Amino acid sequence: MSIITATNVTGGNNQFGNGSVQVNSGIQVPMNIKFKRLHPDAVTPKQGSEWAAGFDITAISRKWLPDEACYEYGTGLAIEVPKGFAALLFPRSSIFRVPLQLSNSVGVIDADYRGEIKAKFRRTDGCEPLYQPGDRIGQLVIIPVPSVRYVEVEHLSETKRGANGYGSTGR
Repeated sequence: MSIITATNVTGGNNQFGNGSVQVNSGIQVPMNIKFKRLHPDAVTPKQGSEWAAGFDITAISRKWLPDEACYEYGTGLAIEVPKGFAALLFPRSSIFRVPLQLSNSVGVIDADYRGEIKAKFRRTDGCEPLYQPGDRIGQLVIIPVPSVRYVEVEHLSETKRGANGYGSTGR
């Protein structure tokens, strides 16, 4: 069961846009994520442990895409993420066992996407093993997405760090 914790969220048109999360400070409320099997072999996303942030997803197909030089894994699943949230697709920590890298580092599944969840992996060397259909290939994490507006200004506030980037805060 997916559990989210929200603080100071109210009903009606809240910060998530549709009132789907109605809790008081510190109360955990289960969030239902609707999913549809697009293939009979599709596997329900599952938490690896009680407090795991991500829900493992399982490959049901693997296809080599020569024009993109990557493997595409299908899950046979589509999900309905509530408005005001997104699903992030991360590689599982066990990816170190296979010579693969998720091609876009983190996949973003927007609340309005209803297609199959797929993951594209690039090979990091020519060795086996690869993920096979039936293997857990990634994990979905549901996060809140606040309503944001970008406002152009002449000046930004000063900070100690300023414009220093790329390692400027130390090792």
